[in-house]
Amino acid sequence: MQPSTDWSLRPLADMSSAEFRDWQALLEERSGMVITEQRRPFLQANLSTRMREVGVADYASYYSKVTAGARGAVEWSTLMDRLTVQETRFFRHPPSFALLGNYVRQRQASRDASRPWALWSVGCSSGEETYSLAICANEALTAAGGQACYGVTGTDISLSALERSRIGIYGTRRMEQVEPELRERYFQALPGERFQVMPSLASRVCFARLNVLELAGAPMSDLDVIFCQNLLIYFRRWRRREILNRLAERLAPGGLLVIGVGEVAGWQHPELVPVADSQVLAFTRKSL
Repeated sequence: MQPSTDWSLRPLADMSSAEFRDWQALLEERSGMVITEQRRPFLQANLSTRMREVGVADYASYYSKVTAGARGAVEWSTLMDRLTVQETRFFRHPPSFALLGNYVRQRQASRDASRPWALWSVGCSSGEETYSLAICANEALTAAGGQACYGVTGTDISLSALERSRIGIYGTRRMEQVEPELRERYFQALPGERFQVMPSLASRVCFARLNVLELAGAPMSDLDVIFCQNLLIYFRRWRRREILNRLAERLAPGGLLVIGVGEVAGWQHPELVPVADSQVLAFTRKSL
């Protein structure tokens, strides 16, 4: 008689419709993330991988595990890392950063030079956008003359992504859109074609965990710049508008909000004015 094959080496059974609905509801309730039927294979693959790691054989048992008290909260956090960390890179949407550079240079001339610039990357993943904002701000403020006085905050729901952000080491593929002179100025070359963010830039950046469903309690306020790109696509339309309304409240007068092109349609806010740019979806808050 041959020994039975370890269950962990066999593919898990397909998720039932009832199980899929339970997971859909849990994910949307806790994170706002919408998993459509088209993304069902993505969910099943990621759940299966994690279930094998922790030795759980069926979806219902794993559901019970992630919803059971304090231990469940730890496992939930690990699962969210698997489901939310996205592939990204520096200066992912160049027109947005071109707009930002122009905005900073023009606004610096008319604002209180003693007031530091405050920038926020919402849904920062592994930090590429956050450091891109810092580089762009530093370049623009230096070009405008005087001291480059600014700080950038990156927030994300994934603890593992935030840890990678703080380490600040990236491979060449993530760096493809960083111009050679900027790469030399802001990164230290490491063995294995990797690059680490220079301490002088890293000191201007901080990272913190934040679920965008909890924006009402977020401490950020009076922001000069908010970038929220490639995040809203995971939420329902009404939720996208709710998130954007919360972000708009946190802009300083004259502040800039940049959204991913195509992520929201028809949204308006009484305090915001659309930026005239065919390549970027952005708004500025009315000045007092």
